[in-house]
Amino acid sequence: MLARSVPAMLFAALAMFGLAPFLIAQAPYESTMGLVQKIFYFHVPAAIMLFVAAFTAGIASIGYLRHGRASSDRLAEAAAELTVLFGVMVLISGPLWARKAWGVWWQWDARLTSTLVLWLLFNAYLLLRRYGGPGSERLAAGVAIFGMFNVPFIYWSVNVWRTLHPKTTVVPTLGPEMRLPFYWCMAAFLLLYLALLKTRVKVAEQEDALDLLLAESEG
Repeated sequence: MLARSVPAMLFAALAMFGLAPFLIAQAPYESTMGLVQKIFYFHVPAAIMLFVAAFTAGIASIGYLRHGRASSDRLAEAAAELTVLFGVMVLISGPLWARKAWGVWWQWDARLTSTLVLWLLFNAYLLLRRYGGPGSERLAAGVAIFGMFNVPFIYWSVNVWRTLHPKTTVVPTLGPEMRLPFYWCMAAFLLLYLALLKTRVKVAEQEDALDLLLAESEG
């Protein structure tokens, strides 16, 4: 089932990404930022996938700590890797947008800083998993849970503090001509996320099976 679903999702995602620039080009310019605002259609969906991946890693880590299932641990690690991946997309596209819209590459406001902290937390998670030694999985799970609880803070920070970012009302108030390219890109990013997550979990399962075979052969 996985062998069929992942290529189909990847093909659909690539086709949607290929069509996305044409839909974005047809969307109207934003009244104050003009052309540069069109980065929004990739930046915001990537940020949402960053949050989804962080939540997946955190919830799977809770399941692992409660029940000790290897499947939950594999899911948490796969989602943590995708948190870092989508975090890179956000942290690259954001400054490109900011330079034109705000005149600066970076500003240490609440949302920008907390997003960077979230990305660093999940980098720390992966480093801990790789170099932490025996038992590092449980400690890393705690890091993932802490990272997950940063997501609501990042999302809500623009409503609490005065920042350069607009408030959380932007997406619900998009005009009809902007909604189609935005939700189209959202669907493309979601398909990409699911395909990568499934693939990474399957790779982790195969790695665990290989480790078991090697241990049995050595024993």
